[in-house]
Amino acid sequence: MEPGLEELMPRLLPVGDCDLAEDFDPTVPPRTPQEYLKRVQIEAARCPDVVVAQIDPRKLKKKPTVNISISGCQPAPEGYSPTLKWQQQQVANFSAVRQSLNKHRNHWRSQHLDSNVTMPKSEDEEGWKKFCLGERVYSEIDVLSDNENLGIDYLKVGFPPLLSIVSRMNQATVTSVLEYLISWFGEKKFTPELGRWLYALLACLEKPLLPEAHSLIRQLARRCSEVRALEESKNEEQISALNLIICLVSRYFDQRDLADEPS
Repeated sequence: MEPGLEELMPRLLPVGDCDLAEDFDPTVPPRTPQEYLKRVQIEAARCPDVVVAQIDPRKLKKKPTVNISISGCQPAPEGYSPTLKWQQQQVANFSAVRQSLNKHRNHWRSQHLDSNVTMPKSEDEEGWKKFCLGERVYSEIDVLSDNENLGIDYLKVGFPPLLSIVSRMNQATVTSVLEYLISWFGEKKFTPELGRWLYALLACLEKPLLPEAHSLIRQLARRCSEVRALEESKNEEQISALNLIICLVSRYFDQRDLADEPS
């Protein structure tokens, strides 16, 4: 290092010249503290003042562009906007569910899962979609075969969000699965299986929200409002379910700009 630079950047622990044996070899592991310090000095002197990284652009992973919308939800179809009283009641019910879940989480976590329940790993996106929605919804198969009516095959219809299952999910897994299902919902229709899991995952989501979770639930509410606005058959049960999710995101999780305002 040049003297001028050394004046601007003084050594943290100044080290004087070390008395070393004549047979000192800097290429072998140091045997004494003095040899170690001398080796550090030699290596530092060999470092260039400026280092330029050699980057192969072909190895850089292209990251997807994140589109962030600040717009609110689309209004409910005429005659289907929820009343303020209904929204307040849903928030109260949801709050009670969350309190009960937190109170009994350790109990449900200790319960043994049935032998046919194998929870996917947190990073297994396709595995979680199939686990929650079932092969039928995941593969968009609408017709039941005769032998499927004889009993419930959870691999085909999806596992319900049982307390013994969701209580085993930490916050990282809850957020990941929520992201997987919202991503799936972005291109698919709303189903009862999806609705049950979205409600359960929201009930497990801890406050205050992390930035990722905050963005996810806002995305979810907007998607619900889009599907609701395009509902041609005016299926009251489905619109009510979509209203519920929008209500919980906007009023329980304090995203008031997304709330349905009673007419």
